[in-house]
Amino acid sequence: MLDIKIIRKTPQIVKKNLKNRGENEKIKWIDDLLKKDKEVLSLKQKIENLRHERNVISSSINKLKKENKNASKEIKKAKELPSKIKQLEDKFSKLNSDISKYLNDIPNLLHSSVKIGKDETQNKVTKKWGVIPKFNFPIKNHVELLEKLNVVDFDSSAKVSGNGFYYLKGELALLNQALIRFVIDFMAKKNYSYIEPPLMINRKVAAAAGDLSAFEDALYKIESENLYLIPTSEHAILGLLYNKVINEKDLPLKFFGYSMCFRKEIGSHGINEKGLWRTHQFNKIEQFIFCKPQDSWKYYEELKKNSEQLYQKLKLPYRVLEMCSGDISAWKAKTEDIEVYRPTTKQYEEVGSLSNCTDYQARDLNMKGVDNKRNKYVLHTLNNTAIATSRTMVAIVENYQQKDGSIKVPLVLRKYTGFNKIASK
Repeated sequence: MLDIKIIRKTPQIVKKNLKNRGENEKIKWIDDLLKKDKEVLSLKQKIENLRHERNVISSSINKLKKENKNASKEIKKAKELPSKIKQLEDKFSKLNSDISKYLNDIPNLLHSSVKIGKDETQNKVTKKWGVIPKFNFPIKNHVELLEKLNVVDFDSSAKVSGNGFYYLKGELALLNQALIRFVIDFMAKKNYSYIEPPLMINRKVAAAAGDLSAFEDALYKIESENLYLIPTSEHAILGLLYNKVINEKDLPLKFFGYSMCFRKEIGSHGINEKGLWRTHQFNKIEQFIFCKPQDSWKYYEELKKNSEQLYQKLKLPYRVLEMCSGDISAWKAKTEDIEVYRPTTKQYEEVGSLSNCTDYQARDLNMKGVDNKRNKYVLHTLNNTAIATSRTMVAIVENYQQKDGSIKVPLVLRKYTGFNKIASK
């Protein structure tokens, strides 16, 4: 939720931000919101005045009665006040509800470095790393390779659970665990605190994490419960500080969380393609930071560096893609993706996403810091994928495939797997 004080002080900046995001239809909301806000402030004062008047009259009635004097005039006034107060309170409540709807739908302010653009076609590649592999044999995609090696079963999982699920078997399942252990060790050395969050969150936290109306197409809802299966541990970690005040000396709080993740993946991509790239269920380790507002852009760069180092250690070619203004989600101030190269598609494809949400999420969940003078402020929240193992395994399988159909294991993972390659038995 955007801070209404920003809209009061700098409405033109908020309007320009909406234009840059391509949300021109919302620009007219700002004037209406400010009008309602003035009404709310005026009503608040009137309600306070009437309550004060009620207290004064009540005191006056008591005094007159003690002095055995006639208090009928004051009693009449006292009887009229509750209905007047109730009428104003109802109007006050309605206006506040309208304002909250506006604030929930007005997006976060973009960082000044964000490129102004209409859609994803205007996103900007800011970095490329690694050597694209050259093969002297016909390459295969990960499904062909893994099925031939008998380390995955998509057909049985389709019968048991439907499309978008899978059985990992033997060495591939061990490679999955090796990636998890590799990243856990890496992040622990960076002094991030390890956390395994709940796999279900309530509607309040889900809504604070982003646009719930859009999320509901992607999230699995638990029937008859106010709970959703998490699409990433980011959402559950966000809720960790719900309604909490953190002493500034304890900031930043840096976490990395492992969890199973669940997504419907409804949309233009569908879920019918066989394989590990787009699935309903996957393993993921997420980075998450709560910090002081003045520090968030420093940690944004730190989170990006962490993810880049992981893919460099795996020796997988990747690029960093910066989202333009028209392709950034409402709750984010800036976003960059890491995309790994897939030789089978000859494209870079997303394996992780970095975001600074500034104070937009934390305001919804009342997460604050307090300095040594007892001044409180809303925290900033940042997140970045450390690794989504299924997509990273696709990249490993396709980039490390050998002529005989075997798959080399990246050097940094071999101490975790106990083997150097996945090969036919």
